Amino acid sequence: MLAFTEHCGQALRLPWENIDTDQIIPARYLHRPRNAGYREQLFHDLRFTPDGKQPRVDFPLNDPTKAESSILVSGKNFGCGSSREHAVWALLDYGFRVVIAPDFGDIFFNNSLKNGLLAIRLDERSIEALMQNEGEPTILTVDLPQQSITTRSGLRYEFEIDPYRKEALLNGESDIQMTFRLYDEITKFETRYIKDNPWIYTP
Repeated sequence: MLAFTEHCGQALRLPWENIDTDQIIPARYLHRPRNAGYREQLFHDLRFTPDGKQPRVDFPLNDPTKAESSILVSGKNFGCGSSREHAVWALLDYGFRVVIAPDFGDIFFNNSLKNGLLAIRLDERSIEALMQNEGEPTILTVDLPQQSITTRSGLRYEFEIDPYRKEALLNGESDIQMTFRLYDEITKFETRYIKDNPWIYTP
C-alpha cells in the first residue's frame, strides 16, 4: 500500500452527488488484472463520447488545465454502488491521492483507506469555501499527521480519521502488516490461552 504523509496538489471539482463506482470505472473493464492499470478507464463513460473515441469537452478532467489534478473534491455519497475495489485503483492509477466529499459509500471509503487513497469527509460549507476560486487552479496541501487541509491563502480545515487507519496510511501498511506488528503479543496470548484451557487443544 502507498504510504501517505503530506500531499500538495491541484484540486479537481466534480460537484455532483451520488457518483457511483460504475461511473468511476465501468463494469466491462473489471476483468483486467491489477497490474494492467486503470488510468485510461477512470470515468470512461463520462470522459468520452459513446463510441469511446472523443473526449467530452464539458467533463472537467478533459480540461488541459486540470488534467494533472491529484485531489478530487466531489458531492455527497461519492463512491456509492457496488463494492468493486477497481474504483479506487482507477483513481490511484490516474494520480489521485486524496478524495474529499461530505460523505462516501461505506465500502468505497474503506477500500480507499486500505489502498493508500486518503478519503476525507468534510462538511459542504467547507468544501464550497475550498473551491470558491473556480477560475484559478486550486492548490491544496493535505497534512495527514496534522489532519488538516490548507489553501494557498492560508485557510485551514481540520478533518477526522480513525487512528488505526491513520497509522496504517502513515506507514503504508496493510491490515495484515499491521496485525503482524502484534505477532509476539498474539503468540503469548495463544500460549497462555491453551495452557489455561488444555481441553480445546488436540496435539
